[in-house]
Amino acid sequence: MFESVQGLLDEHDSIQAQLGDPAVYADQRLARKLGRRSAQLNGIVEAYHKWEGLRDDLAAAKEMAAEDPEFAAEVPELEASLEAAAAKLRRLLIPRDPDDARNVILEVKGGEGGDEAALFAGDLLRMYTRYAESRGWKTEIISATESDLGGYKDVQVAVKGSSNDPAEGVYARLKFEGGVHRVQRVPVTESQGRIHTSAAGVLVLPEVDEPEELEISPNDLKIDVYRSSGPGGQSVNTTDSAVRITHLPTGIVVAMQNEKSQLQNREAGMRVLRARILAHQQEQIDAANSEQRKSQIRTMDRSERIRTYNYPENRIADHRTGYKAYNLDQVMNGDLEPVIQSAIEMDEQARLDAIGD
Repeated sequence: MFESVQGLLDEHDSIQAQLGDPAVYADQRLARKLGRRSAQLNGIVEAYHKWEGLRDDLAAAKEMAAEDPEFAAEVPELEASLEAAAAKLRRLLIPRDPDDARNVILEVKGGEGGDEAALFAGDLLRMYTRYAESRGWKTEIISATESDLGGYKDVQVAVKGSSNDPAEGVYARLKFEGGVHRVQRVPVTESQGRIHTSAAGVLVLPEVDEPEELEISPNDLKIDVYRSSGPGGQSVNTTDSAVRITHLPTGIVVAMQNEKSQLQNREAGMRVLRARILAHQQEQIDAANSEQRKSQIRTMDRSERIRTYNYPENRIADHRTGYKAYNLDQVMNGDLEPVIQSAIEMDEQARLDAIGD
């Protein structure tokens, strides 16, 4: 059982030796890569040694049970502990998403519902920002288009973590948030107290660590400049500082106008463009491995309705996992972990079932 672990143990030993060499840190990209892999393997190594120790203890207890009743009494407890340790190790051995350790660019866009949808997009942004704060992550708004009532027609925010452990990575925790989020409540613009339904779309993009990681030819880019505009379309700048970047091979378009200079907008635009291209490449891999894709619940498609936020009942419901709770006020204040964990656990179980099949 777990014969494949030996290769991972050997890899862990090799990485520890490399991390002990000061010369490795001259290449920060390599050092980060080794650090992340080490953090991932640490959990597997620890879980394996625990399972191995319990296995040996159980064998010894069974051997001594015939002579000593006290050892016989320990056997059922050790068997239960060994099974729990084996289940944990099996989960850790599930191949991880290679992007799990990455930071993300989170996009929230108001959908059906006009001003109310924009206000809800702002509420979602606040929810994710509060959740990020609770985990010690940093957030930075890259681009935002506000609505007349103070919400967001669309907003892009970078979320950055500090852990090397892929299981604790920003993308690992947020990747299942992509899709349509539906809200049911009485809008501030509703004078008769009627409940309306509107929606906002969320897109979660793994961010490229270093620009050099993703090769983009300048010849593949079409860059247009124009004057930035605010709510209602009025001009807010007298120079052509806004930038629109089109990646010709994929047709991906990024527009950026929040910064005051054309250079800053171009840098911010390239940051988002790299993340979208990386996501596009992953979608192509998922399509090529469609059977594996079906076993997972991850989505970066705004067209899939994933969750409903019902304010009158203070209820939140995830339509993929079946999770339901009546603490919507707390969730909107950043207490999102149980909802996120339900998606992670469902995905892990789907992966385990796929391996079993």
